Amino acid sequence: MPGRLAKAIRQRSFAVTAEIGPPRGADTEPVRRAAKLLRDWVDAVNITDNQNAHVRLSSLAGSIVALQAGVEPVMQLTCRDRNRIALQSDLLSAGALGVPNVLLLAGDHPRHGDHADAAPVFDLDSAQLISAARQMRDDGRLLSGRELAPAPRWLIGAVDDPVGSPERLAGKVKAGAEFVQTQFVVDVPAFEDWMSRVRDAGLHEQVAVLAGVGPIRSARALEFLRTELPGVQVPDDVVSRLLGVPGDRTAEEGMTLCVETVQRLREIPGVAGVHVMSVGHEQGVPEILERAGVGRAQPG
Repeated sequence: MPGRLAKAIRQRSFAVTAEIGPPRGADTEPVRRAAKLLRDWVDAVNITDNQNAHVRLSSLAGSIVALQAGVEPVMQLTCRDRNRIALQSDLLSAGALGVPNVLLLAGDHPRHGDHADAAPVFDLDSAQLISAARQMRDDGRLLSGRELAPAPRWLIGAVDDPVGSPERLAGKVKAGAEFVQTQFVVDVPAFEDWMSRVRDAGLHEQVAVLAGVGPIRSARALEFLRTELPGVQVPDDVVSRLLGVPGDRTAEEGMTLCVETVQRLREIPGVAGVHVMSVGHEQGVPEILERAGVGRAQPG
């Protein structure tokens, strides 16, 4: 049975996803609480996989908690910590437990996290993992060639930086990605240029593009986006706008900017939806979606 996200993509309605970061501890309540907050507004919610290479509750455990709370999960799975045996095992487990969507990505290097000496695995890259997932689902076979009975069923997603040539996106589409969530979009004109190249290549007809957005809540967050996050372009007018208000109003202005960005993205041909990134501040997501006029709780 296709999930809400798959249906939204198939019906070409404006899909909305959000994100939950599992806690650093053995308590599932933070995931349950965030899921209940988001479930009436989004088609699905990402459950991150040891985000920023910091140890947290697993994405599979978080996905099951989200399902129990009534929200459809997108289970993230990174190549960083697992070889191909473990990756395929986790994919099978997700399918067996009813997780309807997976997002397959490389993952941040361990040196950026809380176990900097951890050995990175990267047995497969993200495109190879996507291809493996499609083979498992569509052909019912593992990478070894052994048959699966039955084959798992999930919608397969990828991530991409919306800058430069869409060649890397094309590779992930060829591997089997059915939707893609982009990195944070702050520079809308630059994203429009990228989407123009995506359309020229016909990729928008092969994969659902969900543009990544989120509220910039502080000057510190703004500086992080500008200097530390690859693939994010922050134009000077946005910097001036956010730094031009009193510090206690930066979060409010960042919310307004995010709302405006969602509204502008919705008008770009080929954009199938948005992915709202506000981990740790999920309570602001319904406000963003309501003000932007998107999300499942909107009338009509």
